[in-house]
Amino acid sequence: MPYIVSQVLGAFLASGLPRGMFPSHANLGTTNPAGPEVQSFVLEVVLTAMLMFVILAVSSGAKEKGLMAGIAVGEVIGLEALFAGPICGASMNPARSLAPAVVSGNLTHRWIYLAAPVIGAAIGVACCRAVHPPGCCAGHTTEDSVHPGSPCG
Repeated sequence: MPYIVSQVLGAFLASGLPRGMFPSHANLGTTNPAGPEVQSFVLEVVLTAMLMFVILAVSSGAKEKGLMAGIAVGEVIGLEALFAGPICGASMNPARSLAPAVVSGNLTHRWIYLAAPVIGAAIGVACCRAVHPPGCCAGHTTEDSVHPGSPCG
């Protein structure tokens, strides 16, 4: 719960800054679909599932932690934003889309950016659990919870 609260608080603070600096651009930072809502919804689910899978895969084992894990996650976010940003905004985070929408007063299409990342994250966790040994994607990194020689061990 503290993580969620800090994400939402940080998103609101980050959204308020450009709103105050550029008052004539009320929608600055908002995410909105460029095409049909269902297209953006499906794309946000897929993007978030891929991101969650990568996060879990590179952060669940002893040898995966460190600089390279951050680079892998950053690269996924960058590539997803590059290719999907013009279509759906590539939010992948409900707080990232909710805060600018509330600050700007533009709440249209919010259901996409609140529901899709939650569903996508759940799919990403399920996929990680399907391809890794038990306990790997749950964040347990002790030797008892993963198999030696596994991707998480």
